[in-house]
Amino acid sequence: MHGVILEVATDSVEGAIVAEAGGAGRVELCSGLFEGGTTPSLGAIEHAVHRTTIPVFVLVRPRGGDFCYTPIELDVLRRDIEHARTLGARGIVLGCLRPEGTIDAAATRDLIARARPLPVTFHRAFDMTRDAFEALEALVDLGVERVLTSGQEKTALEGLDRIRELVERAAGRIGVVPAGGVTERNAARIVRASGVVEVHASLRSLVESPMQHRNGRAFLGCELRPDEYARGATDGERVRALLASLGNAGASTAP
Repeated sequence: MHGVILEVATDSVEGAIVAEAGGAGRVELCSGLFEGGTTPSLGAIEHAVHRTTIPVFVLVRPRGGDFCYTPIELDVLRRDIEHARTLGARGIVLGCLRPEGTIDAAATRDLIARARPLPVTFHRAFDMTRDAFEALEALVDLGVERVLTSGQEKTALEGLDRIRELVERAAGRIGVVPAGGVTERNAARIVRASGVVEVHASLRSLVESPMQHRNGRAFLGCELRPDEYARGATDGERVRALLASLGNAGASTAP
């Protein structure tokens, strides 16, 4: 398992710095991890790229919810990709679906063209497709470099059998990257059982807010919401622990 690449998903510049210090080989920068990830700000992209040396892949997703986008939302994605490229991103992470649960080939092809020459990852929108193997072939045809997946289950551990089959069917034509509930406790098992060469994890811990005055009567968000006075942050010790579980002195850096 030596040389397995760890990609850390983070929603902050600080998280990117911590991930690199912990030995991660790549960062997926986003915002709004509570919603599964949305496009980060231009300032965050620029600062993360300048403050780290490992590749920063930028997730482009205009909102939470489903992955079926309107023409206006697709225009937003096009602009976000252009901005990310200009600011020095080393890869783009995206995902578009049709209402019937298939890959939106037309939208994806257009966005890939705008991302080039950067590599493209198709994110876990893949796990919402009606047929994982049909979707895999569509992504191969489109020239996508890698796909994040939990095997269409709640976690990659639960979807391990399907991940293994996806790796076999991919046959090196596209990278299959386990994602969803990957931790320092199960990463080695997932890698051994599936034969993957990359894993994707967030490896976060709660960080208490420095706020001393706290108004418990008001909050900024819907009823289902994260704690106003604690937040998830990339945990460097967890990054190091995951890599240690794989036998890595340090992760390989991916293009």
